[in-house]
Amino acid sequence: MKDLPILERRRIEAMILKHVFDVISERSGREEAEAVIGETCSRSAIEQGKAMAEGLDHAPDLSDFAAILPNWTKEDALQMDVIKTEKESMEFNVTRCRYAEMYREMGVGDIGHLLSCNRDGDFCVGYNPEIELTRTQTIMKGASHCDFRYKMKKG
Repeated sequence: MKDLPILERRRIEAMILKHVFDVISERSGREEAEAVIGETCSRSAIEQGKAMAEGLDHAPDLSDFAAILPNWTKEDALQMDVIKTEKESMEFNVTRCRYAEMYREMGVGDIGHLLSCNRDGDFCVGYNPEIELTRTQTIMKGASHCDFRYKMKKG
């Protein structure tokens, strides 16, 4: 599973979570379904962040994060314009997102933010809670690009 590209992993997860979402929606309503899927993906992202940080002998900084970023871009999953990559700050724009394209093709584009986008900040919670993500827009929600701005919290 470790060598499986994240894009493929998300496709497999979405195939199952789509049905879970539908069942919860039928039984308890869409709001509850979104809450459960959101929380499930959040917990998964935190766990993944912790697992990726375990191999380091120090708290990960943004240089470490930049080094693992290719995990998410494998197989041309994301096209990015990198603005800066430093120890304390990393900024880039995603100009093409195959995750969003895949979710739309699968018929789950309306919950794609729960399946992928919301994981980005949650991953940091597990990887290093001192890393903060600010993002004001996503392709998944209809924007022309996703604006990722990571920084190390001060203090």
